[in-house]
Amino acid sequence: MEMNNILSLQTLAVTTCPTLLFLFLLFWLRRSHVNTAVASKTPPPPEAGGAWPLIGHLHLLGGSQPPHVSLGKLADKYGPIFTLRLGVHRTLVVSSYEMAKQCFTVNDKAFASRPKSLAFEVMGYNFSMIGFSPYGSYWRTMRKIATVHVLSAQRIDMLKHVMESEVKIAMKESYSYWIKMKKKDSSVRVITEMKKWFGDIAINVLFRMVVGKRFDVDEEENRRIRKTLRDFFDLSGSFVVSDAMPYLRWLDLDGKEKEMKKTAKELDEFVRVCLDQHKRDRKPAGGEHDFMDVLLSTVDDQDLDGRDSDTTIKATCLVRHMLSLTP
Repeated sequence: MEMNNILSLQTLAVTTCPTLLFLFLLFWLRRSHVNTAVASKTPPPPEAGGAWPLIGHLHLLGGSQPPHVSLGKLADKYGPIFTLRLGVHRTLVVSSYEMAKQCFTVNDKAFASRPKSLAFEVMGYNFSMIGFSPYGSYWRTMRKIATVHVLSAQRIDMLKHVMESEVKIAMKESYSYWIKMKKKDSSVRVITEMKKWFGDIAINVLFRMVVGKRFDVDEEENRRIRKTLRDFFDLSGSFVVSDAMPYLRWLDLDGKEKEMKKTAKELDEFVRVCLDQHKRDRKPAGGEHDFMDVLLSTVDDQDLDGRDSDTTIKATCLVRHMLSLTP
């Protein structure tokens, strides 16, 4: 009896799976037909040839050539505007001034939003970072706050002493290091790695403007935080299989989602400590306030498009820190 039940279940599985696959194909074909019928009123841009099933044109962007070279060759063949299929996503490619102007002036609302990616869902508090959140009321509110309180001429003038002092500190440290090395050996050539020198200035300026304290690059804990920020930057710009083929996300074929969750946890712990400290040590009105202080006074205890104030503050401050590592 038990063996018969097992055989029945196996038979059911064998017959059900092909049926579900067949229904899925019918649904996909019907939806493609409807989309084509709706779009037929306006002739669509040409689609590049050579697409493969499931992955589309992704194979054309791999290999030894950089993607921009491959796209340039496709533009020479198909013209200044054409489409590619990157997995399940149909992607518009423009390569001329005239086409770009049409996109960002005449049709700017159609291009106002940003594509969703796994990186900014997992590491960006579910698309709460202003630079990567979809166009809408939340994006407009946070853009206004950032423009008024961070990028305004008045704000920059208030904090220019931060930039000046960090440059002076960096120059003083370089000079002290030169003196120290010369005392050991007067003939030694003292070399400064300028990329790191400018990077240290940038990260200290950003940290002082955002959370009100310097980032001591020599401390072990801060070196770990800097590495985590670099991981954040690298993962957010890397190719993720599930972005092109969302139905494979549950497999995490490239292991990127696991890395992103680890990085997101470390970053959240870091910025949560800063936020808790700012809540404990609130500054009175009229004093010098960093960006986190401003956000606390502006959005604290507010619900913005389904996001609590802590999430909004942490996401917005993190994207500012990310700017310090932008090449």
